Amino acid sequence: MVVCIKWCLAPFYALGEKMRKEAGGVRRRALRAAFPYTIPIFAGFWFLGLAYGVYMNVSGFSFWYPMVMSLVVFGGSLEFVMVTMLVSPFAPLATFLLALMIQARHVFYGIAMLDKYKGLDWKRFYLYFSLCDETFSLNYTLEVPPGIDRGWFYFFVSLLNHIYWISGSTLGGLLGSLVKFNTEGLEFVMTALFVVIFLEQWSKEKKHYTALIGLLASVVCLLLFGPDSFLLPAMGIILLLLMLFRKPIEKAGGLTLTADERTVDQP
Repeated sequence: MVVCIKWCLAPFYALGEKMRKEAGGVRRRALRAAFPYTIPIFAGFWFLGLAYGVYMNVSGFSFWYPMVMSLVVFGGSLEFVMVTMLVSPFAPLATFLLALMIQARHVFYGIAMLDKYKGLDWKRFYLYFSLCDETFSLNYTLEVPPGIDRGWFYFFVSLLNHIYWISGSTLGGLLGSLVKFNTEGLEFVMTALFVVIFLEQWSKEKKHYTALIGLLASVVCLLLFGPDSFLLPAMGIILLLLMLFRKPIEKAGGLTLTADERTVDQP
């Protein structure tokens, strides 16, 4: 009886094994196709991740703090700022608002990827979670190679970038505790990071109205509220001014491309 049942079920076992092998082949091809596109991200993420891990360590945190935060937060700018939050007095509302302002652009990343991630079953939940700046740039602009599963290609681009950041941060946390060197001034890495982001944005804009609004609002709030309390008021004023003057800035070419530039960018 048992032999008869096994004989009857044998075709189904064989079919299941074949399907598992085919699925494994699909995933391996997608991984091999995605990996080369993420190599430049690997270099950047490991450098910044190492700096972040060491920064966390010299701020008094064990290596598992940057490891866990890189795993569940995965927002480089916010993670650097969180170091200051963790050593500051408990202020949940200010922390929430600051995190929301820093990471608000990710909402628009998710909206922009709705069509690309449509129909990707369970993978889409991780894909939305892992949308950092670099992953968004790759998945939004890349054409999936012929013969490669779209969902697994996007998944492995996102997963590899996530792994790069986690491993770099963890290694930085370990090196910070094992290697003894003068870390005086290392906290300046966060300032340098935001300066680079600002300069990159400045170079991309034809008009610099938004950058100047940010600079002026920050300087005024720094003078009025001091270095420990100026950030939230400055970000609130920047948001308010951009909302009030959005149309004049757009009309002057400070936020949007001209019609000719849009035409050139179209395929």
